[in-house]
Amino acid sequence: MTDNPGNWRALATSQHSAAYGPQRIVCLTEEPTEWLYLLGEERRIVGISGYTVRPPRAREEKPRVSAFLSAKIDKIVELQPDCVIGFSDLQADIASQLVKKGIQVTIFNQRSVAEIFSMMYQLAAMVGQEARGLALIRGMQQRLLAIEKVAATLKRRPRVFFEEWYDPHISAIAWVSEVMGIAGGDDCFPELAAKAMGKERIIADGGEIVRRNPDIIFGSWCGRKFRPDHVLARPGWENVNAVKNRQLFEIKSAEILQPGPAALTDGIEKIHRIILDWSLAHG
Repeated sequence: MTDNPGNWRALATSQHSAAYGPQRIVCLTEEPTEWLYLLGEERRIVGISGYTVRPPRAREEKPRVSAFLSAKIDKIVELQPDCVIGFSDLQADIASQLVKKGIQVTIFNQRSVAEIFSMMYQLAAMVGQEARGLALIRGMQQRLLAIEKVAATLKRRPRVFFEEWYDPHISAIAWVSEVMGIAGGDDCFPELAAKAMGKERIIADGGEIVRRNPDIIFGSWCGRKFRPDHVLARPGWENVNAVKNRQLFEIKSAEILQPGPAALTDGIEKIHRIILDWSLAHG
């Protein structure tokens, strides 16, 4: 990276907050990319995750330098970032390699709705967009409160199973479980939602899902297309309410499994609409 000791003098005379904070950011996951675009600070992004689909233009405008568990370290170094943003302990190895190259790395570890908002606020402040970020956050929070208020009027709340993976069955992570609750549903496996790691949310006995008898099943198979016919064909599942009533729905991973703006906007809106439709039919 270029070391220019004169930069502080330019900052000292600058009247614009945008001059502060990292200027060349690599995003190892999708949510910081989407958030920086919403903040109008996409010019700072010099590299993104190959899994990024939000916003669509990011794939056309920015080089893809990482997967989720791996990254093109040499390519990232060539981009001369002054900050690399990642997510969770799952990217610790990538972070370690970059730190050893002398690159600043910020790893967020947001797992709940409140923590997602906290991450978004911190990132907005980092790029000099605290006011805009706070306005966007408050708008999202007001919408969540409105959704929760409607959900409180439901005569009956559906039992909901969120399947993050199918073999073995993995249930919803914390922010997904919270989103479903705000939207009007009750997670069938709330005791697993607090577990951070996917391996901790494995349901080894599929019969336990049958016994908890979800009214709605949401599938979001970590980037693979959810197949309702796969669920319908599971032995012993024919008497599950969601199967009998064909209440099997895909929520795309990019809309719910990234702990950022998408889950709190498009993701919850889709889940809320499905729950309202179910409520109208079963109220």
